Amino acid sequence: MKPSRDISRLIEIMAALRDPSTGCPWDIEQDFATIAPYTIEEAYEVADAIARADMDDLRDELGDLLLQVIYHAQMAGEAKEFAFGDVVQAITEKMIRRHPHVFGDAQARSAGMAKGMWEKIKSEEKALKRQARIDRGLDPEDHGTGFLDGIPIALPALTRALKLQEKAARVGFDWSEAAPILDKIEEEIGELREAMAKKDQDSMQDEFGDVLFALVNLGRHLKIDSEAALSGTNDKFRSRFHHIERTLSASGRSLQASSLDEMEELWQQAKTASRET
Repeated sequence: MKPSRDISRLIEIMAALRDPSTGCPWDIEQDFATIAPYTIEEAYEVADAIARADMDDLRDELGDLLLQVIYHAQMAGEAKEFAFGDVVQAITEKMIRRHPHVFGDAQARSAGMAKGMWEKIKSEEKALKRQARIDRGLDPEDHGTGFLDGIPIALPALTRALKLQEKAARVGFDWSEAAPILDKIEEEIGELREAMAKKDQDSMQDEFGDVLFALVNLGRHLKIDSEAALSGTNDKFRSRFHHIERTLSASGRSLQASSLDEMEELWQQAKTASRET
């Protein structure tokens, strides 16, 4: 089988990998649940390539992500649920439906009609999905009918916290300003201290989560994206720690053979140098 720019070749490759008789043993034994973590990982690798502005990597990572879509569609086809073509049709229908101001008639394309159209159409789609579940004999509540239920559970926790807060804020459930949130953070830290004093692991985890949630809320009010802020701090930590490693290595020493005080001194050097830069 030869490679091709045609999407049909990728579909053929995936079908061959999943062939029960001649396919790849690892691919054959996978299911939606086992593949889902890889799908999420590939999406992160796409984001990483974008952050590094590496177009060669971005091309490859987009291919890996596309393969995940093909993989899930192949498994769905085997279960006689839907095929890749159905996935394509569903998303093209959705984009056309959600952009009447682009693809509709002259009236729909007016600026006045475009305003607020997205949320209205999404609300209509949600109602149609709920009815479709009823028609298929499924419990409509399984899909989620609450105001916040449209936010995916699988999102990274910090991102999901942000989206939950943003949506709740649309109906007025929000702090009016940032300053009181600092008091809330201090309150949550106090509760975390109490849980730590009791050595209650479940309570510590619960209170720690409350602290993180409150910090996300503060970041939102300060126009700071928590994921982006933590990502920047991660990079900063890595850079400073690498300075410690390089400096020790230059003097013929290893991390393992160094004391905490030595590493702290080098850390402060890296911190000062980065600020001066």
